[in-house]
This record gives sequence, structure tokens and C-alpha cells, in this order.
Amino acid sequence: MVASSGRGRRVKPSGGFELGAWYFMRISGLTLVLLALGHLFIVHILFNVETINYAFVADRWTKPGSGFFWRLWDLAMVVLAVIHGLNGLRQVLDEYIVRPGRRVVVHTLIWTVATVLVGIGSYAILMFEKDQEYIKAHPRKGQSQTVTASVAPRGR
Repeated sequence: MVASSGRGRRVKPSGGFELGAWYFMRISGLTLVLLALGHLFIVHILFNVETINYAFVADRWTKPGSGFFWRLWDLAMVVLAVIHGLNGLRQVLDEYIVRPGRRVVVHTLIWTVATVLVGIGSYAILMFEKDQEYIKAHPRKGQSQTVTASVAPRGR
């Protein structure tokens, strides 16, 4: 538990897990701000929002060279956002739950949810493979749609 200074400000913990969590919240918060601002710049300023779809993300994640960078960027946002948010929830709940047995149950639930969410997000980002058939059927705005052999030409 973290002591209060009396003015509504929290005092830095003296050591152990809580000190690590205290530093993590500050570092992850700053990192998330930078990652989110970069994301907003790329998605909403650099590119037109109307052109961003599955094909855009697929190209970004699978492009040789930069694909690894963008997957790492998105993975960092997912992991940091989930852990930062749930660690904040843990800190708030610790102020209200005083019985040690209940705290163990709540902490177990929080970290189980964190593990599941990080696992699902990581799986989606790291195991992603581009689906060429979907991209052909749903081209990005401004790209021409090609007719495949399985599609009959119009007017017949």
C-alpha cells in the first residue's frame, strides 16, 4: 500500500514490488503517450483515414524491412496498454480491499485477464498472415479491383 502525503498526492513507495509498479506506471504511461501520438499521426494525418483498412494493415505488417518494426510498435501498444491499465485497476482496488484473502483473489483475476488479453493481442499481431483473396475482393480506396478467373464478367 502507498502512503498519502496528505495533499492528495501519492508518495513513492520505499521498495519491493510496489516500487517497481510505481516506476512501471510512469515509464509505460510516457511510452504509451509517445506510441499513441505516433499512431494518431500516421493513421489520421499522414494517411487518409478512408484508405486504412485490412489491406493497409496487411501491407504495413508484412512489408519486408518495416513489417517487423510496425508489428513491434503495435505489440508494444497492446502489451503496455493492457498491463498499465490493469495495474492501475489493481492499485485502485488495493485501496478498497483490505482483507488479504480477497486481495489475492482480485490480483489473481486481474493478472489472469491481463495474461489472456496480452496473449490474444500478441497472437493476432505475431501470427498474422496476409490474405491475398480478401485483399483482391476488398481493394483499398483508389485502387482498381482486378477480376479473377472465378468471377464472370458483367453483361453476360
